[in-house]
Amino acid sequence: MRDKYGVSQDNYCYPNSDVLKNKLNILDETTLEDAELAFTAVRYSEYSSAISSINSFNLTHLKALHQHLFQDVFEWAGEIRTVDISKGLTRFCTCQRIEQEATKQFSRLPLLLNINSTEELITVIADIFCELNIIHPFREGNGRTQRFFFEELFFFLGLNVEWPNIKKDKWVEANIHGYNGNLKPLVQILTDATSLDI
Repeated sequence: MRDKYGVSQDNYCYPNSDVLKNKLNILDETTLEDAELAFTAVRYSEYSSAISSINSFNLTHLKALHQHLFQDVFEWAGEIRTVDISKGLTRFCTCQRIEQEATKQFSRLPLLLNINSTEELITVIADIFCELNIIHPFREGNGRTQRFFFEELFFFLGLNVEWPNIKKDKWVEANIHGYNGNLKPLVQILTDATSLDI
């Protein structure tokens, strides 16, 4: 049996199932998704940023955010995945290279402070966002953690964020376009989501 990420029976799932092992011992995928949403919504609302330097936006921080969001659901919350995964025609970064590739992207973030144009800033961030999505460092919860991370980054850079009310498919489609070299849909989503903090 192969799960939604194209992984055949890996140690993250219950035997003979595509349901991820979880602290709640939920064996139904839909019920688990509902529980994830409920618990992560609470943890999201509890979070208070203490970041004071652009250099703090790194892989360690991304892992900490994942751990914060998913601590109630998965034992491995905050840990880099140890299996290779893909979704549809999108193959994500091999697990052995996740740290190296993610560090390369995070090293670009301090350069954002040298950009004066909001349009250029969002375009560069969209590119980094897309690259991190291709890396997909966690077994589950990448999208939520990544949006959480970039929301905090936008606030740090003086931009307000209000994510547009779009369906998950729209996010996935924008990332697929980015994977194939077209960042325009992702740039548009991020542009619609942000405004200057005046």
